[in-house]
Amino acid sequence: MKIATFNAASIRARLPMTLEWMAENEPDVLAVQETKVEDDKFPIGDFEDLGYHVALHGQKSWNGVCLLSRSPMSNIRIGFEDDLMPTDARIISAEIDGIEIVNTYVPNGNTVGSEKWAYKMAWLERFARLLRERYRPDHPLIWLGDINVARHPIDVFDSPKVYGGVGHHPDEFSRLDAILDFGLADMFRKFNQEPGQFTFWDFVIPNGFKRNIGWRIDHIYCPPSLAERCESCWIDKDARTMERPSDHTFVVAEFDV
Repeated sequence: MKIATFNAASIRARLPMTLEWMAENEPDVLAVQETKVEDDKFPIGDFEDLGYHVALHGQKSWNGVCLLSRSPMSNIRIGFEDDLMPTDARIISAEIDGIEIVNTYVPNGNTVGSEKWAYKMAWLERFARLLRERYRPDHPLIWLGDINVARHPIDVFDSPKVYGGVGHHPDEFSRLDAILDFGLADMFRKFNQEPGQFTFWDFVIPNGFKRNIGWRIDHIYCPPSLAERCESCWIDKDARTMERPSDHTFVVAEFDV
């Protein structure tokens, strides 16, 4: 199984490049974040024409997640299914070929100490509980998406410079660690321990991509039983050079399942 994650920063704006990438790379599953469109306006037909089933959790202008799968999906669930964050289109999950796939768009947090920051902390804490409520670490599970946390110094272009800010803050680290304590491992770091490997380059930084001023905030995680069957995981940096790219790029993992 080849599975990929991609923050599109508007699926309609990024539709041509996404379709081109999928036609060339043929993922079995693509998890997309920041679709920024209501479900009834999502370009479903374009993906069905490529042979994909579509599961949506959209929202006008903001957030939005979806799963695109060559195989049929079952047990599709959206959100936390409680009253804590009922309208926040940031989670969609489904069972695909016997594997539970959980696609998330973690809140950014905006500014440390702000209401949005507190919301991010609460969201991460709630997600840690969700994993334990719905799943077991000995079952096949993949958690992936825009996690919006660069956990280690090598995951950001200049750790001393940005440490303590949004995306590289110890409060985020502790909450991500609590999630990973469920029994999840970072598939990219299974194969690559090199610094300078990023998935996001902010457009507001002049020539940020060319200068590799980036962050690794798009991740793929799974428990040991599936991690041992992961054969490769890589960042498709070339996709960031395509016409009208997102500020993120694709992360891809292949599993022998």
